[in-house]
Parts: sequence; C-alpha cells; structure tokens
Amino acid sequence: MRLQSLESRVVILFISLLLVLQLAGYFFIDNAIDKNARASIESSLSINEKIMGHLLDQNAERLVVGATLLSKDYAFRQAIASNDTQTIVSALLNHGDRIKSDLTMLVGLDGKIIDASSDTLARGFQETVSNLVNDATLNGNASSTNIVNGKPYQMVMVPVKAPVFISWVAMAIPIDQGLVNDMRALSLLQVSLFTSENNGPWISDVSTLDATQEAALAKLIPTGINVSTYIRDLTIGENRYSARVLPLAKNKKSTTIAVLQLSVSDVIAPYKKLQRNLLLLTVMGGIAACILSILTARRIAGPVRQLADTARRLGAGDYKVNIDIERKDEIGDLAASFSHMRDAIAQREKEISHLAYWDTLTTLPNRALFTEMLDEAIVQAKSLGNSCFVLMMDLDRFKHVNDVMGHRFGDLLLIEVAFRLRAGLGIGNIKPARLGGDEFAILLPSSNAVDALRVANKILESLEKPISIEDQAVDISAGIGIAGFPEHAIDTETLLGHTEVAMYVAKQAKNGPVIYTQGIDKSSQQSLSLLTDMRIALEQNHFQLYAQPKLSLSTNEVIAVETLVRWVHPEKGMVFPDQFIPFAEQTGFIRQLTRWVMNAAAECCHAWSMAGIDLKMSVNISTRDLMDQDLPQKFAEILQLHGVQPQSFCLEITESAIMDDPQRAHQTLDKLHAMGMELSIDDFGTGYSSLAYLKRLPVDELKIDKSFVLKMEQDIDDTKIVKSTIDLGHNMGLRVVAEGIENAEVMALLKELGCDQAQGYFISRPMPVTNMPAWLKQWRTSQPA
Repeated sequence: MRLQSLESRVVILFISLLLVLQLAGYFFIDNAIDKNARASIESSLSINEKIMGHLLDQNAERLVVGATLLSKDYAFRQAIASNDTQTIVSALLNHGDRIKSDLTMLVGLDGKIIDASSDTLARGFQETVSNLVNDATLNGNASSTNIVNGKPYQMVMVPVKAPVFISWVAMAIPIDQGLVNDMRALSLLQVSLFTSENNGPWISDVSTLDATQEAALAKLIPTGINVSTYIRDLTIGENRYSARVLPLAKNKKSTTIAVLQLSVSDVIAPYKKLQRNLLLLTVMGGIAACILSILTARRIAGPVRQLADTARRLGAGDYKVNIDIERKDEIGDLAASFSHMRDAIAQREKEISHLAYWDTLTTLPNRALFTEMLDEAIVQAKSLGNSCFVLMMDLDRFKHVNDVMGHRFGDLLLIEVAFRLRAGLGIGNIKPARLGGDEFAILLPSSNAVDALRVANKILESLEKPISIEDQAVDISAGIGIAGFPEHAIDTETLLGHTEVAMYVAKQAKNGPVIYTQGIDKSSQQSLSLLTDMRIALEQNHFQLYAQPKLSLSTNEVIAVETLVRWVHPEKGMVFPDQFIPFAEQTGFIRQLTRWVMNAAAECCHAWSMAGIDLKMSVNISTRDLMDQDLPQKFAEILQLHGVQPQSFCLEITESAIMDDPQRAHQTLDKLHAMGMELSIDDFGTGYSSLAYLKRLPVDELKIDKSFVLKMEQDIDDTKIVKSTIDLGHNMGLRVVAEGIENAEVMALLKELGCDQAQGYFISRPMPVTNMPAWLKQWRTSQPA
C-alpha cells in the first residue's frame, strides 16, 4: 500500500488509535499496579507489625503461665520457706526447661536475685529485675523487653504467696532466631533484629537474610528510631523492599529494633504476570486489528479506487463505463451518484458538443464546425489533386434593421436567410454555415472558380425577393467574397482570411461577388500598416491639436474654436484628416483618437484660461464614440484632471452618427448634456434624420454644412436652404453656426439672414493651438472700435 493512499491511511489510523489506547492502558495499569502494590505492601507490613506484637505477647503469656505455675508449686514454696537452696534451684531449672526459658530466678521482696537457674546469666539481669519488681509491686505482676548483655530478652515477674508475698519468680527468654523464623513462616517477610549502642551503627542479632544482605540492610537503616517507621524503598542487591522498623527494647546505652521487609518484586510478581498477559493480548489484538483494519480499509478503498478509475475514464470521455458497486451504505450511495453523474455528463457533453458546433438560432454549422469541414475538404482536395472553394457572405444594412426593428426581428431575419440558403443550395455537397452575427459561409468541395461564382450569384438572386416578417417586408442584400484552395491559400486559416478580405471588398463595391486577388490583400496590408502607424503616432505624440476660430456675427468677436487633429508623420510629413479619420472610424481607433483630442483640448483650455483667454472649445465625436456608454465618465475624468468646467466644451455630432443607433446615441447625449456640456448637430442637412427625433435630443446648436454655404451668394436655392435652416434652428431654440465661409459676401449674407456664428477660411484657416493667442490678439487689434 502506498502511504498516501486512503487504504494505508485508514490502516495507519486504526492501528495508531489501537496502539495509543493500548499503550495508555498499559501505562495506566502499570501505574495502578505499582500504586496498589505499594498500598498492599504498606498494609501488609502494618498487619505483620501487629502479628509480631502478638507473637511477643504470646511469649510473655507463656512465661507468665510458667512462672505462675512455679509460684504456686507447694514444694517450691516450702523450699523457699525452709531456705532449701538446692530444691529451689532444682525447681527453677525444671520449670524453666519445661517452658523453654533461658533464665528462671527467685527474687526477694527487696529486688535482689536470691537464686537462679544460671548464676552467670543472672548477674546481668540484676538492674532489670530491680526495675521490674517496682512495676510488679504496683500491678501484681509485670513483663518487659530489655537488653541484657547486648541482646534483647522478654522477661516476666509474678509473686510467690504463702499466702502473703514472700518473693517473686522471674523468667526471661531471648528474642532470637526462633521468633524471627516464626515470623518468617507466618508472613513470608524477611525479619531482622539489630542492636545499636550509643546511637552507633546497627549490629545484626538475627535475620532471615543472608549475611551479605543483612550487612547491606544494617547500613540502610537510619539510627535514632524510637517509633514504628515505614520505609518505602530499600534496595538490597537487585531486590527492592519496603520495610517497617519496630523498636523492641531500649536502655541507657542500647536500642534493639526489628526490621520487617517485604519484597516489592514478590508482591508485584502476580500483577506483572497479568500485565505480561495483557501485553500479549495487546500484541495479539494489534495483529488482529491490523488484519481487520486492512480488510476494512480495502472494503472502503476498493470501491473508492474503482470510482476514481471511473472518474478518470469519464474525464477521458468514456461515458459507457460500467459502475458495478452494489452496496447499501454510503459507498453505495456514492456509486449511485457517480452513475447519475455519468449519465448527466454524457447528456451535457452531447448538448455542449451540439452547442460547440451548431448555431442555435439557424441550426446551421457554426464557425468551429465549418473550420473542421474546411480542413477535411482541403485534405481531400490534396489527396485527389483538385480544388475547393469557400464563399463568405455578410448582409448589408443588417445592423440598421436590427436597431430599428429590434433584435427579435433581426433573429427572425437571420433564420429566413438561413432557410433560403438551404433551399437554394440543395442537399448536395454544398455546405452553408453561420460564422456569427450576419456573416455566413458556404463550402464548395471539389469545385472551381466558375462553380463558386455561379453559386454566389444564385445566392444573391435568392435574396433579391423581399423577406416578409410579421407583415413587414424587408429588402436585403449582401456582399460575397470568394477564395479557393490551392489557388489562393493552402491552409484553412489563410483561406478564410482571404475570403473575408474579398467579402469586404464586395460589400464596398456593391457590384456582385468578388474573387480574392493579391491586389486586394495588398490594400489590406496597407490598411494594417496605417493602423500600426496611428498607434505609434498616439504613443509618440505625433498628433497635433489645431483650432479654427468661430466668430459671433452680431459682435464680430471670436467666441469659440473648433479643435481639429493633424498628423505629422516622421517620414511622410503632414497626413491630412481625410487620409486617416475614415479608417480610424472603420477600425475603432477613433475612440482612442477622440480621447487624445479631448485631453489635449482640456489641457489647452486650462492654459488659455490661466492666460485670460475664455473661448468655448468644440470637439468632434464619432459614431463609435456615441456607442460607448462610458464616454461621459471618461470625459469627466479628463476635465477633472485638468481642472476645467464642462461648460467650456461643445461636442459636435453628425446626423448620420446619431441615426446609426438612435437609442444608444440618445442615452449617451443625455448623460453628456447632464454634465453641462453643450451639444451641436454637425453637417446639418446632409443626413436623413427626422425633425421629430432631433427635437427630442438635448442639443444646443445646429451647424449648417459647408456644401450649402460655399456658393450661397451665387445660388438662390442654397440661400433658401440656409435661410430655412436658420429659421428652423431659431424656432427650436437652437444656436445656428455656418461653416465654409470663404468670402465677405457670404459672411454679410449670413449676418443678414440672422445666422449666429460663422466659421471658415475667410476668418482663419485651422492653426496649431499654440498660435491661437497671438492670432487672437492680432484679430482684435485689426477690428474697428
């Protein structure tokens, strides 16, 4: 098993938990064993301390009984009365031997030893006997444990009455190996007796230990023990003991103690055996747990591995994989979920595949599928040594129809166009597709240029009949470009590109289908080069801002300027607007250019304001600018950057720009007007806008196109048009500006007709904005007071 696998981790988890629990239990039991053993040892030693006390008491009772029997013996009392020493000594010996007393004595009432079974031994007992007589006198009899000649003895004393006290009988027995052996036999303890003189080292009397252990024990026992003392740990050799030290006897010089020892190892031995058995069971349980955990892990991980393999196969696109897991637990639920997921993914893949390769609106193949079909057609053409052609078609004025009639109407129009394509082309090898928007393509496998032109003309003929949608008849036309393999390209991408170039040429020419030529591509390359040059010009500041004055016809004062852009190319010199502005509008570069002009105009406006020149700046904006809903925000940021007011600007928009998308244009113009900018309709009279629509726009100014102004002093019709426009503007509350004034007669006529402002070469040609302050000063000084 790999350590990273689920199976191995389940096994490791089970075993780890078991080991942790077993080890915790083992250490807990070990600690409990030690604790219980210690408590048991201490209790046992306390009990055996009492047992030893009982043994000593039994010995004392035995002595008392023996001494009492002797004191009541008639012959013995007669011998005492007659002072028969021989009989007395004989009686002392006989009774002492009977009860195994080492010493039997007859003691006078004054405490003096009269006779003894051993005179030699009796000499050491005189002091003890004297002390004992005092106790016996008070209590009737007495017993004690004393140290005589360095050895402990038990001694009793009873009175001899005949019938009054005539003497005392005393008996003494040593506390020796016999007592130690009895204690050992009763309790399995190790028992040792030690005597110390003058608090010196302990000297062994008797012991159940061997000599070496006995000597070691003597060194471990502290001196000066006067009460029963428990010693928890004593280590003698390799054995550990707990001990109870009992004081037995003490006099002025000596102390005798008894040491009761219990082996810790002996007490723990049964527990240790149980612990070993438990450890064995733990090992066996661990092995069983390992086996069980492996089986359990395999039962869990096996289906999971199977499901993981299923997931990999699903990821590889195999949706027919069988999931053979029949269980009624969570794994079974997971397997069932995988089965449902497999079916759902298969269905979605089918739907996604259809969406990826088919156009949902027209049910024609889309660009991706058409590209694959073209790849296959090229491969087939290569293998057969023939050619294939591609037609690309783009509808004319579709955007206008879509904007005016609505997107739903536009969709219905595309569906009808697709239907006519299918109906007109038939079911053969000709394969139409929708590439996107209003752009269609037709693949002609194993065909030539003549076939392609014939099919293209047939398509255009099918579109000549108006299309009727919801009681609305729509005239539609299209531009079709043609390119073929291997004549025009040898790969799919290049072939489609050349076909598209030919299509745009056809749309511009409006003269039927166009077959691709290298000349067309050269024109496209020039356009691409122009776009690149414009981008470089914007980055390297090759554009310059020009301005043309606008004059108030009532006061003859310059009150505004129209800002214009000029391009100074580092190699080609001055590039005039009609050479790059239309292309900029076509490619969308006009948006960047408008932003540059607005920024430069705002910067200039701020500089003129600081110099005391207050002129309104007119800036032209294009169709693409109007479609940008963020244009007001962009202009606001520029004005804020340069610290100028929106009221200092007038934006000029052509009629055609407004009518390309009236709704979006209206929204953008409303926002700009709300900012405070004035709006002007440029080139008024050349477009197709309705007065009803213009009336709703927030405009402030009408600008009469120069085509009506240039020769109005010679053409009465132009004069009528200009007069009507001025009257119309005034009636709508608008300011009217005429551009294209090139002589004094036209300027005088405009003033007579009531025009508000004038602009043209007669006043001034466009000039760099840096020259405007000087020109303005010269203009003002040249005017009559």
